[in-house]
Amino acid sequence: MGNSQSPPADPRFATAVRAFSKQELDDLKSLFVSLTSRSQNDSKFVPFSQFQAHFGIKGALGSRMFDLFTRGRKDGMLTFEDLVIAKAVYEKGTRDEIEEFIYELCDVNGDGILDGADLQTVLGSICDIIFSPLNVEPGSSSHQDITEVFLNAAMSEVGVTEVSMTLRDFKNWCRHLPSVRKFLGSLLMSPDSGRPGFQVPHLQYPENLSPDLLILKKEYAWHIGGALSQQETEEWKLLYHSATNGLSFNTFMGNISSGDGPTVLVIKDSKGYIYGGYASQPWERKGDFYGDMKSFLFQLYPKASIPPYRSKQ
Repeated sequence: MGNSQSPPADPRFATAVRAFSKQELDDLKSLFVSLTSRSQNDSKFVPFSQFQAHFGIKGALGSRMFDLFTRGRKDGMLTFEDLVIAKAVYEKGTRDEIEEFIYELCDVNGDGILDGADLQTVLGSICDIIFSPLNVEPGSSSHQDITEVFLNAAMSEVGVTEVSMTLRDFKNWCRHLPSVRKFLGSLLMSPDSGRPGFQVPHLQYPENLSPDLLILKKEYAWHIGGALSQQETEEWKLLYHSATNGLSFNTFMGNISSGDGPTVLVIKDSKGYIYGGYASQPWERKGDFYGDMKSFLFQLYPKASIPPYRSKQ
């Protein structure tokens, strides 16, 4: 017979408890009881399958998260102490503690080396979760395409090689990709709470516009939205497209000035490079500069990057 007893108490549990209010602890206990009750194990532990099903963390990323939470015991049992200790670090820790936890999370192989293969696996899991095959839209990019543009940011902006990425390299990479950082930092929030990094702007295009002409893919919109508030990433409406509206600057100004909010300008040049900018205020014809520091530039292809001094973390 196997040993079905729970792991011994961890001395870090008492410290972790102090990071939460009584209400937060009660909520964690209710969540734990709810998860274990579905597992038919007398409320002693949460198996990986139930952990994955509730939080929706698929593939190798989900396996690595569970492994970190159970501190590498490989027994398939997530206890209440595990949950409290891990969430105390992952959600209540200092910025450095949280960044280090996320860094370890992305080392999906668990070999202490975060390399390009790890990042590719993590990005693949993100695409599987956010861009479900069931929600494929016209003009969507393949997972491989979007993974490559994010990896290119690591190679060019951060200067990472194929060998390894240090914690400092990883932090720099995340600053260029706020959407990825938001996603990785909110995995254990309630799936019904509108988790940061999970929301993809709903893109409204005219029905007569061919999908082949679409420049702003939903994956690119998700990337840009990482630097914006949740309210700003709900719905984006196409105001101007040179293929249907022509190349007149007056037409361009007339169309985009009709909106009363922020705008996203996306450009594809003759070499195939895609980039643009976010304007936080409506466009106006003026003889001098105006606006605020909320506006920023971005790159989408062949690398996806937002200058870190502009992105909102």
